[in-house]
Amino acid sequence: MQSENIRLERFRKLKKEVRGSAQYLLIGIDVAKEKHIAFLGTATGKTLIKGLVFENNKQGFAKLLTEAEAVRTKSKLCAVVFGLEPTANYHKPLGQYLIQHDQEVVLVSGTAVRRNRELLDGRWDKHDLKDAANVADLISQGKFQYYEHPCIEIRQLRGLLSLKRKLKRQEHGLRVRIRNNLLSQYFPEMEPYYNSYERDNLAIVKNCLSPAVIGGMDYADFFKTVVSRKNGLRQDKHLHRIWQLAGESIGCESDEGTACEAQVVVEQLKSTRQAIEQVEDTILKLCGSFAEYKALISIPGFGPDISSKVLAYIGDQYRFEKASQVLKMAGFDLSAARSGKTSDKAQPVISKKGKADLRYGLYQAALVASTRTKVFKKYFEKKLQGREKEKGIKTKMRVKLAAKMLVIAWTLMKNKEPFNSQYLTTK
Repeated sequence: MQSENIRLERFRKLKKEVRGSAQYLLIGIDVAKEKHIAFLGTATGKTLIKGLVFENNKQGFAKLLTEAEAVRTKSKLCAVVFGLEPTANYHKPLGQYLIQHDQEVVLVSGTAVRRNRELLDGRWDKHDLKDAANVADLISQGKFQYYEHPCIEIRQLRGLLSLKRKLKRQEHGLRVRIRNNLLSQYFPEMEPYYNSYERDNLAIVKNCLSPAVIGGMDYADFFKTVVSRKNGLRQDKHLHRIWQLAGESIGCESDEGTACEAQVVVEQLKSTRQAIEQVEDTILKLCGSFAEYKALISIPGFGPDISSKVLAYIGDQYRFEKASQVLKMAGFDLSAARSGKTSDKAQPVISKKGKADLRYGLYQAALVASTRTKVFKKYFEKKLQGREKEKGIKTKMRVKLAAKMLVIAWTLMKNKEPFNSQYLTTK
């Protein structure tokens, strides 16, 4: 298998040469769960095989390579290019197989496929054969992207970050269910105090959600039922307040079903949090094997979470030739609708087409750095000078600072060195 650097050089060469070229065999593949459909043609518009069906297994992949080589030899073409549209994760085994066999693989975005579909024959009709031809047509136009296949550690890191996002959403959903469904119905007086001493509050929800049950207990029994670890006078005051509120509660009547629901939801929340901790520990171990991670963590405002995201999404730092490509990957590139007489007045805004969670993490890092770190506070105040009264200017400047921090992070990854304040003043 060829290295990423060699594959990247070949991709850049292909990008320049493919339009109108008669030397490439273009294979557009419509990816599915069980069977894929391939369209074989040339960049000059010649159709060689209209619908090659092959299964999503090793025998099917071998059949594709055999047919591709036979057609390439018969048509006297120099090279083969395989194009895939990302479809869930179904395209990844095929992509890895082709790369391991030193084949040229590119990606075609789903947005480009949708917009180009109607241009093929003037119809919006969709079917698998047409989609395969659509992918090949986009390759012939040079409208494709690099199929990144980083090292196994980076791929594992991305998978764990995706899992962490899902677990975080699940955790948030369970917390909302406890507050907005259980407490709001059965013990609304407790809801305003939910965020303080959450461990004890979850024990109340799990063991004695009904205010009638709490009201029928002595405070000492209630305290023993709820508390697993004593935490001082403030905790005692909090629980005593809850115990008093239970006697005057207007909550709905609860039964065994309510108690069962409360127990299940609380246990799910606890297990979800344990899973998040396990995933975070594994992410930290993976990141520790990269020299680039030590450079990232040295940036003010960069904690383990944002450092792992930057490391995972940038991947191979040498695949980007300039800073604008890194900003585009994150969705920090500027875009504006410029047309007609008002084109000069159009205000560009960030495109938000890249990694949303990376942008959010970088903004939080910029917020922390611009309020708690001396060098960043000074830089931020200088950028605000004379514009303090503009509406939303602080948010805009923090977005700019977040973009700059991403470029700094990319530079540190290339140089494998810790943060230096000189990077902040460098344009």
